[in-house]
Amino acid sequence: MVQLHFIESASFLDFARFVCAFREYPLRVYAHKLHGKMVLASRLVLSNSILAFYTDYEKGRYIKYEPKGGKETARVVNSIDITSNYAPIIHLESLPFPITSPKRITNKFKTSKVLDLGDLARLTYDPELPDDPKVTLLCFPQGKKWIVGYIAVIGLDETVYCFYYVELDEKPSKPFIKYSGHKGAPAQFTDVFQHGFPYLPVVKLKRSHPIFGLKS
Repeated sequence: MVQLHFIESASFLDFARFVCAFREYPLRVYAHKLHGKMVLASRLVLSNSILAFYTDYEKGRYIKYEPKGGKETARVVNSIDITSNYAPIIHLESLPFPITSPKRITNKFKTSKVLDLGDLARLTYDPELPDDPKVTLLCFPQGKKWIVGYIAVIGLDETVYCFYYVELDEKPSKPFIKYSGHKGAPAQFTDVFQHGFPYLPVVKLKRSHPIFGLKS
């Protein structure tokens, strides 16, 4: 049975980063009611689970996202031009799956802690799809620490989902990780882009979720 898990993003801007940042084709966004309140949600479909990341509802047809000059902007609009990323919003009258909180999560991620941000950045490289990373990192508080990690797939007879993560002592202040290990420098958080460096978007969540498999 497929389990549906709703996970709230820390802000509308974090949600827009999730659906748009570094994506050639932004994700679909669904507008629907969640516990009597309208939200905007986008799904990450796994083999036996659906993760629905969501934020507060804003009326419109597209989420417009622009990371320019070291400053991100995002808003809901009704029309598009050619200068930005746009995630289409689909309004749903009903959902294909019931909105229930499963009493027991049967498919938690397998977890693996890595040493630092550089190791996490290098781990996101997929040798089978070297030019198509599509990697988004997730960030959330866990006890007195902050977790930054990403979901990876191991294709066995039964698909296994792993959550690789690093622990930080403080909340990240910037929305992207700049990787410069090929130049001998450590990975770092930033909001400014420089040519010649790979960047990973970091999406903050309001809180942790049991599916990540981390102990409180």
